[in-house]
Amino acid sequence: MIVKVNGEEIELEDGKNVSDLLQRYDLQPEAVAVEINYEIIPRFRYGEVQLKLGDCIEIVNFVGGG
Repeated sequence: MIVKVNGEEIELEDGKNVSDLLQRYDLQPEAVAVEINYEIIPRFRYGEVQLKLGDCIEIVNFVGGG
């Protein structure tokens, strides 16, 4: 299936969830926020939210500084 991640179309196997996507990019769940189709996904749901054909996903990394 094709989904869009941060504006770039990528191909994923069917049945993937948010946690699988974060692993693909080597991202730690506690260091990012994920939005799918303009809805912020709570971190505790990353393992249960299935990705679907055509989803628009935004992954935002938290950056420290001051």
